[in-house]
Amino acid sequence: MNEPERIIHCSHWGAYTLLVQDGRILGVEPFPEDPAPSPIIESVPEWATSPLRIRHPMVRRGWLEAWRAGRIPDGAGRGEEPFVRVTWDEALDMVAAEIARVRRDHGNASIFAGSYGWTSCGRFHHAASQLKRMLNLIGGYTGHVDTYSVAAGQVILRHVTGTDDLSAGRATTLENLARHCETLVVFGAMSPRTAQTEAGGLGRHLLPGYLKRLVARGVRIVHVSPSRDDMPGWAGAEWWPIRPNTDTALMLALAQEVVRAGRADHDFLDRCTSGADLYLGYLAGRSDGVEKTAAWAEGITGIPADAIRALALRLSATRSHIAASWALQRAHHGEQPYWAAVGLGSVLGQVGLPGGGVGFGIGSLGGVGAPFAVAQGPSLSQGVKALDSFIPVARITDLLTRPGEEFVYEGKTHTYPDTRLVYWAGGNPFHHHQDLNRLAEAWKRPETIVVQDPMWTATALRADIVLPASTSLERNDIAGNRRTDVVIAMQQAIAPVGEARSDYAILSALAERFGVAGAFTEGRDEMGWIRHLYEGVRRDAAARFDHAMPEFETFWSQGRATVPMREDNVYLQDYRADPEAHPLRTESGRIVLGSRRLVELAYPDCLPHPAWLPPLEWLGGGRPGLHLMSRQPEGRLHSQLEQGKASLAGKRAGREAVQINPEDAAARGISDGQTVRLWNQRGACIATAVLTADLRPGVVILPTGAWYTPDGPGGLDLAGNPNVLTPDIPSSMLGQGCSAHTCMVEVEPYRINRPEAAAIYAEALARLVPDRD
Repeated sequence: MNEPERIIHCSHWGAYTLLVQDGRILGVEPFPEDPAPSPIIESVPEWATSPLRIRHPMVRRGWLEAWRAGRIPDGAGRGEEPFVRVTWDEALDMVAAEIARVRRDHGNASIFAGSYGWTSCGRFHHAASQLKRMLNLIGGYTGHVDTYSVAAGQVILRHVTGTDDLSAGRATTLENLARHCETLVVFGAMSPRTAQTEAGGLGRHLLPGYLKRLVARGVRIVHVSPSRDDMPGWAGAEWWPIRPNTDTALMLALAQEVVRAGRADHDFLDRCTSGADLYLGYLAGRSDGVEKTAAWAEGITGIPADAIRALALRLSATRSHIAASWALQRAHHGEQPYWAAVGLGSVLGQVGLPGGGVGFGIGSLGGVGAPFAVAQGPSLSQGVKALDSFIPVARITDLLTRPGEEFVYEGKTHTYPDTRLVYWAGGNPFHHHQDLNRLAEAWKRPETIVVQDPMWTATALRADIVLPASTSLERNDIAGNRRTDVVIAMQQAIAPVGEARSDYAILSALAERFGVAGAFTEGRDEMGWIRHLYEGVRRDAAARFDHAMPEFETFWSQGRATVPMREDNVYLQDYRADPEAHPLRTESGRIVLGSRRLVELAYPDCLPHPAWLPPLEWLGGGRPGLHLMSRQPEGRLHSQLEQGKASLAGKRAGREAVQINPEDAAARGISDGQTVRLWNQRGACIATAVLTADLRPGVVILPTGAWYTPDGPGGLDLAGNPNVLTPDIPSSMLGQGCSAHTCMVEVEPYRINRPEAAAIYAEALARLVPDRD
């Protein structure tokens, strides 16, 4: 027997080598330079063999009948009627005809190119970029701005610091903290669980090593989170089990206690910030009559006042860094914890000092906090944006249900277009959007929905035209981004499954139908584009940084090439030294602690300074119920590979595992391993209870990513998807971010015997797609 062929490849959770023989993937070996490989890579071969693969172009029966009869289709049977198999030419002709009709009758703004997803880490076959590049050549589309991961936080940071570098992986690095920090306060998570993933792929998982260096130096780590395991136990962090959504109050109190102790850095505030008087006045209670003391914060956060006072003194006496995860700002008033953290760092006067200051998202992705690339990364251009029509990323349901109505974003007023066609490539909103039952109703409104994906996701099952896209295993590509130190060859391992085509092939065929194929392809085939993207990185690295990268053929053979990096970085170091010479891109050229613009806008849900604003739903005020946190799982990325071996290892009895404190479980008659029902006014789902004392009483954790499997329209979700429960409200009028972590539920035993969700989903798939093979 021949030896298996070794194929170099990469995914969002790391690089690896595929062992391939006779067109089958036999195994996976991690990147040899990776000190902490992700277990998710072991699930990768299942992309090729999954019964959930879309193998042929498909069209919903009722839509097809209307289209063939010359009628404008509707969405009445969407998600309920079976699909009919068609040829590629038929499917592409229908898609092109529908795009042309909507453009002609309603304008390009009525085409929503949703396409938000992590289908592949490859930078060429990036589904969203491929789609938007093609649509830009024919007049444009309505798109989205920001991300579900971090929207409210980045909007406020752009306003306060001039860029979103603080949360985008270009701030003070872990290397610098490992050398200089003395006190590290982590709000939320700093966990290898989330750091195993990086958009665009990565070569090495570095967070565990940096944390071990901090521990070895004796750095005091204070971990502020409802869940103890949001940091690895071996880090020895002091756990402060805060009430969810109250981190802002704790940050404000820490700042005020520093002021009360006479330890505020007024020189830094005077030189480097604007509006500090407004902010300090609020801390002192001059604007609302309530001083933001440790005693005040104890009543909100549940953290003892004495501990808050002692930590404030420690922060002001040592080199201190305030680190907040992305999760904090996925909440009602999510702008505030980020702004309050910047305010605390400014009062301490440690912004711009080695080992000090503030940063966001360290460990939220593998590259945030790690050394970052200074040269350009490989990226397919989407072309010139042809139309200025957009929505904030988490406002999809509002887009579909409120055509013609106004919304505000970053201080400007916009209008929701009248969406007639949705084209979604490489993503699954029925995983990541909030209040999925509300989305399911809104999803019936467009006339046509096109889904281009490798898998029969819940979104694909609710489409009209389904185009089978290949996975990264079935094509060549290149991985890399500005938060990792290598670019990696993604070499094709197997032939496409069924009739699947690459995203480039699909969109090239559509571009041909619109007469723009030349501009779309620029005369390059797949390998021509990969070479072109690599050479762009290579030329930039040589020209600006004198960094030599190998010729393309050598890179493709070796499978990797290093790029110039910045390992030890201090955020705003030059600005701190001379603010006049290095002004920020803010309203004042300074760090904004009191905003003239927000005074003018007078938003009730985003005051002109960092502020505590009680969220819509939380544990304060004696409200009954439990606060639901929906974090990233350990064994999959979002909903990808949900039925893979790593994902299944985290389930219990074939269902998602919901963590609950033993006190809360006992009060509800819940035992470990029991099936439970989580419910609120928005929906309900079932999961398996896992009792743990490492969770604050009053809080439950249900991971995201289970494939939405409702028992009938608006019914009980059998898979355990927390987004049937989460509220679909904006963080504020300013940021319009996702508020998934502002969610109260009740939990009770569920004693009705139900099959596993995977079996129910398979039955639905067999009913809706009878001709899969």
